[in-house]
Amino acid sequence: MPKGLLIAAMNFSDVAEDEFHDWYDTEHIPERLRVPGFINAHRWIGADNRKVSVATYDLDNVGVLHSPPYQAVGGANGSPWTKRVTGRVNHIIRLEGDQILPGDGVAPEGAQELLVISMNPEPEAEAEFNEWYNQEHLPALGGVPGVLMARRYRGQGATQRYLAMYHFARPGVRDTEAWKQAANTPWTEKMRPHFRDYLRLECRPYKRAG
Repeated sequence: MPKGLLIAAMNFSDVAEDEFHDWYDTEHIPERLRVPGFINAHRWIGADNRKVSVATYDLDNVGVLHSPPYQAVGGANGSPWTKRVTGRVNHIIRLEGDQILPGDGVAPEGAQELLVISMNPEPEAEAEFNEWYNQEHLPALGGVPGVLMARRYRGQGATQRYLAMYHFARPGVRDTEAWKQAANTPWTEKMRPHFRDYLRLECRPYKRAG
């Protein structure tokens, strides 16, 4: 069974920054890491907007999110603090995904940048979209020097059905000639007009102050 993913991105401009981070660090993430099947949790902040928060959780499989231990703390069973904070944020995406490629990858430690791309293909192009992503696009980008991990998912719960994540060893990998060549092939140019609901998040690691 492939590894699972939970990713949640939100803009917390209407929440006091110290409260938001205290909630995430001292309650929300520890609560989830106590759930069997949660492998890890990583927090990220938008590279261009530090009020954008992204959290990623690798799972043994996506079914963990339907287990009684998770249900006990998720959704309607969230704590009063969770409900107060999440009721004031702007939700960007929350996706529960099955890993398509490589299937068993987990987030590497020490990454200095994260790129998240999520979208839907036009229905008539979905078969070729998946062929392109699996046979060319993800392998090519994953092979660029400085890319620590490249993964893609098929998910539910969000506007977008497909999501890819790239962890980088350092900022600036996407500015290299190797990345540009891998990201702009003839097949890629053919597929771009079929992208819908496109979402791009560029992030840096969250570091708790103090």
